[in-house]
Amino acid sequence: MSEAGRSNEPGDAGESGRSIGEPRHVGEAGRSNEPGDAGQAGRSIGGPGHVGEAGPGAGEDPALAVEAQALLRELIAFDTVNPPGNERAAQEHLQALLIDVGFQCELLGAEPGRPNLVARLRGTSEGPTLCYLGHVDTVLAEPSEWSHDPWSGDVEDGYIWGRGALDMKSQVAAEIAAAISLARSGWRPPCGELLIVAVVDEETGGELGAEWITRNHPEKVRCDLLVNEGGGAVFEYRGRRRYGVCCAEKGVFRFTVSTTGVAGHASMPRIGENALLKMAPLLERLGARQPAYSLTAEPAAFLRGIGEDPEDPIGAVANMSAADLRLATMFEPMLGVTFTPTRIRASEKINVIPSRAELKVDCRVPPGLGEEDVRRGITEVLGEPDGAPDFEIDFTERVVGNRSPADSTLMENISAWVAEHDPGAEVVPVILPGFTDSRHFRAAFPECVAYGFFPQRHQTLFETSPLIHAPDERIDVRDLAFAAEFFRDLARSVLG
Repeated sequence: MSEAGRSNEPGDAGESGRSIGEPRHVGEAGRSNEPGDAGQAGRSIGGPGHVGEAGPGAGEDPALAVEAQALLRELIAFDTVNPPGNERAAQEHLQALLIDVGFQCELLGAEPGRPNLVARLRGTSEGPTLCYLGHVDTVLAEPSEWSHDPWSGDVEDGYIWGRGALDMKSQVAAEIAAAISLARSGWRPPCGELLIVAVVDEETGGELGAEWITRNHPEKVRCDLLVNEGGGAVFEYRGRRRYGVCCAEKGVFRFTVSTTGVAGHASMPRIGENALLKMAPLLERLGARQPAYSLTAEPAAFLRGIGEDPEDPIGAVANMSAADLRLATMFEPMLGVTFTPTRIRASEKINVIPSRAELKVDCRVPPGLGEEDVRRGITEVLGEPDGAPDFEIDFTERVVGNRSPADSTLMENISAWVAEHDPGAEVVPVILPGFTDSRHFRAAFPECVAYGFFPQRHQTLFETSPLIHAPDERIDVRDLAFAAEFFRDLARSVLG
């Protein structure tokens, strides 16, 4: 037991706070921190109330598809919008399910209402620890913008609808449904162990989640191989289907561009020297171009994987744009440093000519590149700071990118599974322009190979990306089944 934690050995299901299938309570606003307020109360996952609901998502293992679908719907029904999160009820629900099939579980957290779930299924001999990582918090949803209640988990038109259906309660449901299916069948890892880690607080940076648990209880979550969010939705290029495996995440080198002038009364435009007007040419330059491409190992391997020449990234982007502009939109940011101006401020009063203006720039940097590369890009795009107009640069955030090697036995296992279940398809390494909880595990355990992968065969990358953090978030039930089968098979392949 630690700060907000407690430990449960198999068989202690009663300590989770309620038994599986106990009636749940609806909150005053129609949302709940207990699943079931959409008429689903009083059942366990995969129970009679769900038989046949998987429909086209049945896949190769209909029972597993039903179980994953049921669990996702239950998870969606928990209101875990962060802030404030309130993830405990969802975590206790998952804990009870895992204890019931033999997992050793702990809830560990910095705050009582926001514990992280750690569950392990130990093997009979030494071997690697394979970790399935996920987060149960979500971003906000405004019900008036949705065609389905964001916390309903409705099944309609072959999709499960709700906040978290893609990011990332679907992956949590697929991972845990696969783990439950394996454990219930009597399977135990012949070597090593299967580790399930469901964290809180990812959507606001992970201070109470992955960052907290890797710093305060590294021995509880140490792993050799890790699968998290960040990749897996299929895309097609030149007639070939490809699945991206996220091997790396860009870092953040945010900076402020400042210009100076002379204050004056705004009623006389020529009396002062307007610092805000000096921003105009700088904004034009930022809108006109990005820094030159600077390929690191992962984007070079990606271009080779899609049949393009990494020695000619400009030609590769042109070819992608010609085939489908969305391809270039998605993948061009991997190829180097990017600048995006996001905020500007100048005078505090409407009637004062500003003597200083500040522009905030969100700068993303591939792993392997750093501040020197960013400064080179600033000179390319904006010119020298003492040029015209004069400007100053101040870095406000420096976080280097993170990565795992793209060549590994884990990648071989993923590639082999994709080839078997989607013949002719291939996997390619990708860099995530943003970041996930994988960065905390890579920092804590440098030898850990961590990838982002949740295979989606039916709902393409172009269909899923616009739905994340957006209204009407939904997942194809066939993809949920597809992913659950992947997580089941990967555990068997890696751990025996």
